[in-house]
Amino acid sequence: MNYRSETSAIPAIVLADGQVMPKLGFGVYKVAGEQAADTISTALELGYRSIDTASFYGNEDAVGRAVRESGLPRDEVFITTKLWNADHGYDATLRAFDASMKRLGLETLDLYLIHWPVPSADRYVDTFRALQALKRQGRVVSIGVSNFTKRHLERLIGETGEVPAINQVELHPYFAQSELRAFHAAHGIVTEAWSPLGRGAEFNDSVIIALADKLGRTPAQIILRWHMQLGNVAIPKSTNPARMAENLAIFDFELTGREMTQIAGIDKDGRQGADPDLMDMDAPA
Repeated sequence: MNYRSETSAIPAIVLADGQVMPKLGFGVYKVAGEQAADTISTALELGYRSIDTASFYGNEDAVGRAVRESGLPRDEVFITTKLWNADHGYDATLRAFDASMKRLGLETLDLYLIHWPVPSADRYVDTFRALQALKRQGRVVSIGVSNFTKRHLERLIGETGEVPAINQVELHPYFAQSELRAFHAAHGIVTEAWSPLGRGAEFNDSVIIALADKLGRTPAQIILRWHMQLGNVAIPKSTNPARMAENLAIFDFELTGREMTQIAGIDKDGRQGADPDLMDMDAPA
């Protein structure tokens, strides 16, 4: 199954709950104000059909406006947003969800995630129970988490009886998270990569450059193709229309098994973002 537009056909992945999600989406972290609305509109025109936002990003209203103004049927655009750290807890989660939906201007959300586990607050289990209630009410189709470690996931599954559809985590060739991906695969959790291009850190890696030269592609295209073949969902971000289009143009070539192994060899456990075990309610993302 593909998400199709006039300019692209993005393969889809089926979540454990049966919902279909594009494997390549568009992230909008640090894209603010009118730039956000214009950038998202451009992304939709280019063929993106999945937009990833969060209450923390401050651009949910721009996402909703761009989707409405695109003229696309609502069921052709997959929208994700996330609950911020200060809103953990059952009742607070329900209130935060209402606020997000008001900003988005939506009746139903495709995917709602807990942004960080915030273990110091010890509320992520109750928070997930609120997500379960929203799902039962039909207000959100799929529920999941972001930045959860294996330990957080084991506790969440054990205490709520439900496996999150997705865990969205930092993941790129220098931080490939192979152990966590194996846990996801064993439990039917889809791995979604934020910062899938590692903030450009791997663009100058000799292995990535050699593959890009060999295949006549850009380093970004090599890395995103690697994600696709691993089975990840990826949400690259750019405000440059040419790069946005470039990131979409990855479905007409494949990496060989040997090339995938070469990329696996550059993993250096190089986390760039925050450590989920250290993230607290007041910490920056």
